[in-house]
Amino acid sequence: MVAGNNGAPVTVFGLGMMGAALAGAFLKAGHPTTVWNRSAQKADALVEQGATRAADAAEAVAASDILVVCLVDYDAVHTVLDPVGDALAGKVIVNLTSGLPEDARAAAKWAEGVGARYLDGYIMTVPPAVGLPQTLLFYGGSKDTFDAHQDTLKVLGGNSVFLGPDAGIAALYDLALLGILWSTLTSALHGFALVGSEKVPAAALVPFAEAWITHVALPSIKGAAQQVDAGEFGTNISTVGLNAVGLAKMVQASEAQGIRPDLMVPIRDFMEKRVADGHGSDALASLIEVIRNPE
Repeated sequence: MVAGNNGAPVTVFGLGMMGAALAGAFLKAGHPTTVWNRSAQKADALVEQGATRAADAAEAVAASDILVVCLVDYDAVHTVLDPVGDALAGKVIVNLTSGLPEDARAAAKWAEGVGARYLDGYIMTVPPAVGLPQTLLFYGGSKDTFDAHQDTLKVLGGNSVFLGPDAGIAALYDLALLGILWSTLTSALHGFALVGSEKVPAAALVPFAEAWITHVALPSIKGAAQQVDAGEFGTNISTVGLNAVGLAKMVQASEAQGIRPDLMVPIRDFMEKRVADGHGSDALASLIEVIRNPE
């Protein structure tokens, strides 16, 4: 059931899976919600829940002072909003479209040019988790705008974090965390493939992976962050050289078990380069020097 209309009116542009979840969260929280999508029928379910369907972008902009945008890319954002630029003065644009930091910075500059206040945000979850107290969203851009509309923004996720005035900073954090997610998940799949080559079910590895991540990987990440920030890579625990030997064996074992070693090869190569550069006795955190200096 939708709550009574007791929140600031909002307009949501884009009703893909994520955009529809955003609009649904606003409706549930009692915000008068206008929705727009290029394919108008995508609004049908939301209209049944109490949303107002805008006939076009101009009507959508006129309906609310807070415009939440969740489109396929920044080109689509400009395709929709550029023609109504004259109507955007004084509006708050909360752009939750995925892109690059430079896309966000260019959009912020454009918004300033049309007299709008701008926040660039990233939703660090999947659509079913939108609106939960623990759901994380990152924002960058106008601090005054974030502060003024924080209650409305937290409808989308209780853990809404303002990172700074740089409109591109949220995209950078998003990419950083996605990199951790993708590399962790694909490494887990590599592990499943390894044990699966001997007909061991993937689920059998999960309890050990959970304990390994909790007691080994997470402390290692925290320690690496401290070393990276300090620029000090001494260790008496585990060196690059020692791990380079282990990675070479990982590649060999993967091939011997009949699975692709491709995920492990770049890590092996990073370590071997660090050793070749004379830093084999450094901690694993020193691999950041290889990552920071592409050749």
